[in-house]
Amino acid sequence: MAALQNTIAVIYDYDQTLSPTYMQDETLFPHFGINPTEFWKRSRELVDQEGYDGELAYLKCMLDYLSMDRPTNDELRTLGARLRYFKGVPDVFKELHGVLSSQHKLLGIKIEHYIVSSGLKILLDGSSLATFVKRIFGCEFGQDKDGRISFPKRVISHTTKTQYLFRINKGMLEPHEDVNDHMDPELRPVPFQNMIYVGDGPTDVPCFTLMKRYGGHAIAVYNADEVSRSSFRKCYQLNALADRVKHIAPADYRAGSHLRLLLEEMVTDIADNILRRKKLEIEEGTISAPHF
Repeated sequence: MAALQNTIAVIYDYDQTLSPTYMQDETLFPHFGINPTEFWKRSRELVDQEGYDGELAYLKCMLDYLSMDRPTNDELRTLGARLRYFKGVPDVFKELHGVLSSQHKLLGIKIEHYIVSSGLKILLDGSSLATFVKRIFGCEFGQDKDGRISFPKRVISHTTKTQYLFRINKGMLEPHEDVNDHMDPELRPVPFQNMIYVGDGPTDVPCFTLMKRYGGHAIAVYNADEVSRSSFRKCYQLNALADRVKHIAPADYRAGSHLRLLLEEMVTDIADNILRRKKLEIEEGTISAPHF
């Protein structure tokens, strides 16, 4: 039996997409007295001089810096309450559903929000965003016998982020489910055409590319308050030079903003397409009574 395919998935990166800063800068570093400049310098050295992957480098640095007062995951979760966001977040998660018409809702069309981040999942679990999001995917630490973080349990790099788009596509949200299992397109609960991906720069290129290849939607966002304009330049290059995304917008999620208008129009367009497809299925499945 074919899946309903009436879910619209809006998927967000986190750092510099939903927030103007990196999550560690607002939570771990001030709480544990870590110098951010020294931390990221050491992380970069591991990449440049010792060949570490970027995400493993920062996770190793985190364990090294926290070796004296190794926290538990529960302690890290409480720090997530300190995270701050771009304007309009988390309101956008609640308000975006308002663009669905009565016809859309009658058909059961709904919106689900997801976060796919190379940051720490546990911090996002403790944030005010968690209650609005269907699922958060991020890097995770395992725990030792005393409950202290001990070793990376899950690492999500900018290249492996695409795995989680396929998980959403196939409805395989649990780690033990093999996302590589074959599944016919009509059985996948969230077709790529029903997806919107929001990211901020080169680390999101694999996801942008996947959206473009399979008919999904993508928006690159930038921090309009950044004096250096580096955030804007990244998005401009993705749009005008690399042709990775069609749309760029300031990371302002408030009602009436450019970004909100794009999101609302994309959601409406996807919902209308679902509605048209369902009507066509009904028409094609109806056999006219004989005429005399």
